[in-house]
Amino acid sequence: MSRRRIRDRRTDYGTIILHWTLAASLVVAFLSGLRIATETPDRAWINLLDIMLPRSAVWTAHMPAAVALVTVALAYAIYISLSGLARRLRLDRIRVTGFFGNRSARWGAINVVLHWMFLAILSLQLATGGLLYFDRVAPVLVTLHWLGTWAILAYPALHVFAHWKFGGAAQLLRIFHPAPVSPPPPPLDPVELLVLLAERTDPPAGGSAPKPADRTPRPAQPRNFVAHHRRPTRQTEAEQPDQPPNARTPHPPRPGTADAGAPARRQGPVVQANPFIVAVAIAIVGAFFLVAIDRNTVDTLFVRRIETSEAPVLDGDTSDPIWRLASPLYVTTGRGGNFDGAGQTTIEIRAVHDSKQVYFLFAWDDPTRSLKQLPLIKQVDGWHLLHDGYEVGDEHAYNEDKFAVLLTTTDVVLAGDRTFHAGSQPIAALPRTLSGRGLHFTTDETPYADVWEWKATSTGPWGWMDDDHFGPPLKPTEAERRGLMPYHGGFVADPGTAKYADNFAPRPPAGYDQPLKPRRLPKDVQATLAAMGPIDLDPDHGEREGARWFLTDSDSTPYSAEIDARIPIGTIIPGVIVSGEFSGDRADVRCAARWAAGRWALEVTRWLDTRSEYDVPIRTGTFLRVAAFDHSQIRHTRHVRPVRLEVQ
Repeated sequence: MSRRRIRDRRTDYGTIILHWTLAASLVVAFLSGLRIATETPDRAWINLLDIMLPRSAVWTAHMPAAVALVTVALAYAIYISLSGLARRLRLDRIRVTGFFGNRSARWGAINVVLHWMFLAILSLQLATGGLLYFDRVAPVLVTLHWLGTWAILAYPALHVFAHWKFGGAAQLLRIFHPAPVSPPPPPLDPVELLVLLAERTDPPAGGSAPKPADRTPRPAQPRNFVAHHRRPTRQTEAEQPDQPPNARTPHPPRPGTADAGAPARRQGPVVQANPFIVAVAIAIVGAFFLVAIDRNTVDTLFVRRIETSEAPVLDGDTSDPIWRLASPLYVTTGRGGNFDGAGQTTIEIRAVHDSKQVYFLFAWDDPTRSLKQLPLIKQVDGWHLLHDGYEVGDEHAYNEDKFAVLLTTTDVVLAGDRTFHAGSQPIAALPRTLSGRGLHFTTDETPYADVWEWKATSTGPWGWMDDDHFGPPLKPTEAERRGLMPYHGGFVADPGTAKYADNFAPRPPAGYDQPLKPRRLPKDVQATLAAMGPIDLDPDHGEREGARWFLTDSDSTPYSAEIDARIPIGTIIPGVIVSGEFSGDRADVRCAARWAAGRWALEVTRWLDTRSEYDVPIRTGTFLRVAAFDHSQIRHTRHVRPVRLEVQ
């Protein structure tokens, strides 16, 4: 092959367009996927790539990229079939024997194997990603999707290297040199083949002996007509070699034969569709079909209307007759912390209303009843806070169990991108997050998102869920600006007062490893220890039923050195003080919870419409999300698709 022919290597424009569309989609999917992975415990190291990763609209970039990958894969499969290019991926006997041939044949075979490996990994990514998107959460799926991400990242390097070894720079640069695709060769016509074979074997007219073979050199003829006829060619009509002057041409019908009086084959225009246009059109229709199915299969929770007399009693007991009549919805949530290392739990949701108030029942699996909310232990040099990550706002050991409900009116499948913004500093002008895991806030174009938060020690025993909201980012305090306190973005409590507070004063992150002074001490240490029950400081071991890991005004006293001196070293006291009452908008949500046999049950009620600007009315079209925390401050489970409420 001449050097000019090597330098002029080209690739059909259909392959080039699909190739770069696939590459762009993979880049978007990879970067947004890494950002999503930062929300998984023990993967905070990904934040080292913070400058490269998207900070907002993460899910709304990742999912369209996945749809684009499905579209390109479908289009490519159709395109190579219609254009006769399937031989590129054919791992036949000739390709296999190429592994033992010369360099070109060997690297050509390796390229084919790499293509099939990439297609297999891409299929795995699309399959596992689709299952995770539809909340089919399982640790093995998360692991496979994570490993597949890095396998796809390694593929481009292997792909480029293999092409370089196969044909050098000319082989690599052909992806930038488009050429039209030639139509596939016509199918084999058996009748024409028989006619040509008959012509080769017919004796000359008159029965004379054949003349001696013509010694004049002739252009080489194909030795195997069938193989030659079937072999696809990449040459266009203008590039095909001229037909030799002495090449055989079909003879006209002989007089007296059956074909002599047959009408001539009808000639006319032939319409041939462009393979690339056909492939892209079919793939786009398929992608729109998938999107339409997704939009029309959003999980729906039917909120049944009941009489006021049928309303359930808020006691955490799920045996109320009305709950048996309410249709349950099960939502699998994952990518959280703890839960026996699985980081996931399935949440059962039921709901009814009596035209004034709505009642929810949430039930989820949790292996432990965790009530230890930042307890304090007395050591030789003073009181110390038991914690693991609290200094950066990411406590994941000594924290109470929690449950959160998010309500929005945003009519989008991926509503999470409207309330959460990833990265260590989602807004350049505002403080960085100490945890590096992003902030909750909304933009000016998005209304408030309503947030209810139940806490097993701080709010649960008193029958309240803390009513909060996500709003526009707040102006940071001086301590938050200096990094002495975690900045919370737009996560704010509704106006009003709460009943709980920490039993210690806030301090800079580095100060939580130093001795501190409790705000209140027990009046009767032994009575407090008895109320706390058997103390096991293993975070994965829960507390017994009826245990109390909080102090009240009646059983505690403000800190004094005199009382402190009478408390033995090694004593553990609660880290939560319960005092006062819930009031204002913050007291809109009532509840009761009970844990038994590894399962929490939480009954909740609120007015259908509180008329508060910070609350979202419960009506048809409201979207709901749920999250469970297993002794974790922020590492909650999550689900991608929201639940749509259908209120009867």
